[in-house]
Amino acid sequence: MSQDLTTSAFGRLLRLGGLATRVGASLATEQAVGFWLADPVARARRTENYVRNALRATEALGELKGAAMKVGQMLSVHEGLLPPEVCAVLQSLQRGAPPVPFARMRAVIEREVPGGLSRFRELHPEPLAAASIGQVYRGRLADGRPVAVKVQYPDIDRVVAADLKTLKKLFGSLLEMVSEIDFEPLWAELRERLLEELDYRQEAENIARMRALYADDPEVLVPAVLPEASGQRVLTLEYVPGIGPEEACSDAWPAELRDRWGAALLRFIVRGLLEHRFLHADPNFGNFAFREDGRLVVYDHGCVKRVPDATAAGCARTLEACLAQDLAALPDRLHALGVYDRRRGEAVPRSVIDPLGREVLRMVGPEPYRFSREAGLYDILLDRNGRYLAELARLELPPDLVFVNRTLSGVFGNLCRLRAGGYWRDVLAPCLAAAGRGTDVSATG
Repeated sequence: MSQDLTTSAFGRLLRLGGLATRVGASLATEQAVGFWLADPVARARRTENYVRNALRATEALGELKGAAMKVGQMLSVHEGLLPPEVCAVLQSLQRGAPPVPFARMRAVIEREVPGGLSRFRELHPEPLAAASIGQVYRGRLADGRPVAVKVQYPDIDRVVAADLKTLKKLFGSLLEMVSEIDFEPLWAELRERLLEELDYRQEAENIARMRALYADDPEVLVPAVLPEASGQRVLTLEYVPGIGPEEACSDAWPAELRDRWGAALLRFIVRGLLEHRFLHADPNFGNFAFREDGRLVVYDHGCVKRVPDATAAGCARTLEACLAQDLAALPDRLHALGVYDRRRGEAVPRSVIDPLGREVLRMVGPEPYRFSREAGLYDILLDRNGRYLAELARLELPPDLVFVNRTLSGVFGNLCRLRAGGYWRDVLAPCLAAAGRGTDVSATG
C-alpha cells in the first residue's frame, strides 16, 4: 500500500522515540515475566517477543525510510547475531518498504529530468523496489531501451537531516554506555557517507569509475548510467536483471553456484579495498543480484569509501598475516592500522584477538570453509553473556575504518546467508598480490 513520507524533524523524532519506548518497555516486561517461567516456556516467549518488536521496528523504519531505514538494513545482514525469526522480519527492509505514491514521485521526474516523462516511452508506476532514500521503477526510454529509474523521495534531504540529528543522539548515548571511544570523528565519517548518497550526480560518477575499474573483471556487472535521462535526484541506468538475494540464498540453486556467487562478491569487495582503494561500502544485500553464469550484478553505488593509501596498505598487511596463519602478528598489524586497546594505549590483548583470529585463520586456511548462520565467529561474539563484545568495545577504531569494518562485516553476513563455501585463501591471495599496484581514483572514468 502506498503512503506519504513523514518529513518533519518533530514527526520523525516522535516515531523513533515512540518506537524506542515501546520496544524498551516490551523487553523489560519480557525479562520480568521470564524470571517466573521455566526455561523452555521462557525461550518461546522471548522469541515471540523479539519477533513482535522486530515487526514494530520494521514497520516504523520502513515507513520512515531515510537514514532510519538504513539502520535497520545494517542490522539485518547479521543473521548469526539475532534469532532467525527476527532476521526474517528485518530482512524485509532489504527487499523494500511501503512505497510512496507514484504521483509524488512523478513530480520529481518532471522537475529533475530534462524533458521530464517525455524521455520515456513507458514507466511502470509500481516500483521494483522501495529503498531508504528512493524508489526504483522499470521502464523504457523513448528509443525503446529498457531501463531502471531510481527516483529520490520528495524532500528526502530534509528527512535525512532530521534523522541524522536524532540518530546522532541515540548512537552517541548508546556508545557512551558501552565504549570509551571518541564518537565525534566516527559520526563525522558516517554523516559524510550518508549525505553523499543524496547526490545522484555523484553516484553517476561513482558508477562510471566502478565500470572502468572492473572492466577487466568477467565476474562483475555494473549497469551503465544514461545521463540524458538522469539528474541530481533521478538516476536512469541500463536494465540489467538478476536473481535477487532471497532467491539466490534458497535451495532453488545448487551449492556450487552459490559458492561462485560468494567468491565473486568477496573478490569484488576486497579488490575495491586493497587494489582500487575505491570501496563499495553499502553491503545491504538488496544492492546485489546474481546471474546463472556465476556473475555478480552491483546496482547501488551511492555509498563509496575512498580508502587512504595507508589504510589500504595496513589492511593488506593484516590480510597477509592471516593468509600466513600468523596469529601472533595480528595485534601489531592492527595496532599499525590504528586499532588498539584504548585504555592501555597498547596493542589489542591476545585474550581479545586470539578467539576471533583463530576463526578468521580457519576461514582462510588450507582447508575449505563454508559460511553459515552457525559460523563460529558469531558464537565467539555472543560468548560469555556479552562480556566479549564489551571487551571489543574498548578498542579504538579510526574513522577511516568505520565503513571498511561495516563493509567487511556485512559481506561476512551475506556470505553466511548464501552458505557459500570454498578455498577462500585462493580467492584472497590474488587480491593481496594486486594490492601493491593500487589504482588512482582521482579520475572519474
